[in-house]
Amino acid sequence: MRIRDAVLAELLLKREQYLSGEELAALLSVSRSAVWKAIGQLRSEGYAIEAGTNRGYRLIGGDVLSREGVSRFLTTPDIDVHVYSSVGSTNTLLKAWAEDGCAEGTVAAAEEQTSGRGRRGRSFFSPRGTGLYLSILLRPESNAGAALGITTAAAVAAAEAIEALSGEPTQIKWVNDIYLRGKKVCGILTEASLDVESGGLRYAIVGIGINVLQPAGGFPNELRAVAGSIFKDSALPDLRNRLAASLIDRFFVHFRQLGDEECYEAYRRRCSVLGRRVTVLSGGVAVAEGEVLDLERDYSLRIRYDDGTESLLSSGEVSVLA
Repeated sequence: MRIRDAVLAELLLKREQYLSGEELAALLSVSRSAVWKAIGQLRSEGYAIEAGTNRGYRLIGGDVLSREGVSRFLTTPDIDVHVYSSVGSTNTLLKAWAEDGCAEGTVAAAEEQTSGRGRRGRSFFSPRGTGLYLSILLRPESNAGAALGITTAAAVAAAEAIEALSGEPTQIKWVNDIYLRGKKVCGILTEASLDVESGGLRYAIVGIGINVLQPAGGFPNELRAVAGSIFKDSALPDLRNRLAASLIDRFFVHFRQLGDEECYEAYRRRCSVLGRRVTVLSGGVAVAEGEVLDLERDYSLRIRYDDGTESLLSSGEVSVLA
């Protein structure tokens, strides 16, 4: 373990208590100079560390996402969490690791994404310090059809984790957007690599972006009508660490039971398009209008179109008509 990581782990374990440089050096079998350098690095990353004369260091307040912080609240075994200050995209990073043989349960998370990606090639606004941006590597023994099930399992897990933290109900806009108080607070992007010979999945990566806090200055003009956040400001110590752990734990419960009735019913209860008139979009272009009659067990939508025909929609997007 790096000295920086070990120092942070001790400060988190004894949060709000002072630990002298001498104590930390003895605990970690390193020099006091090494402890001082680690403290400086942590402060530069945004950790609020107070230094008291003749008392030492203590971690105070703040909501900085960290490997140690997430791991403190995780209950699922064999999860390997990596947290970065800034990356282009956690999905892109994890895809490279997957190609190198990284194990299922590897998680990449970041304080900021400079090239965050959403569905259909869209960008995902990922400012520093206010969101939770993470991707999970999976190696399911299934075919490409499982990708939709993985996405819906992630949607249910995200909805449950947000509800547990906020105490408020969420809705899922088919297929992968989570809404709170009428605004989108979470988006999900699932990407997969196929084995050409077998038709099965080599791996899948589910990326989840959550607007936890209101960004300084608010959302960009083009997002203000639709985007929201769970909280206006941090109301809980380790807010994003707790949310990340809850999300990962809940996701693996549903992932390991893909297709089960409980996950389907949890998704269906929150599905905001049932019984609504919608516009069906293909490639961002409106192609038809109709009423959503039901959500099938494979998570496709049964739609009655305005010409009286009915069919199942398993891909694409829908936009709810006023």
